[in-house]
Amino acid sequence: PFVIVCNHQASLDLLGMVEVIPERCVPVAKRELLFLGPVGWACWLSGIVFVDRHRRDAAIEVMARTARTLRRDNVR
Repeated sequence: PFVIVCNHQASLDLLGMVEVIPERCVPVAKRELLFLGPVGWACWLSGIVFVDRHRRDAAIEVMARTARTLRRDNVR
């Protein structure tokens, strides 16, 4: 297992990241992106896990739930 951190500076950076991120990657994004109109819809539809950075306990719970799901489903 590993973590890839992509701190992109522009929307076009996403195109490059899609090419280098492995298939079995679980994308995580800040919850604020969910409210960016078509971008938010596209993120939600693609299965991105949203983390509320302003609510620490909620963010930890989302990450823990994601990890449990990955282990339970033996995602590879």
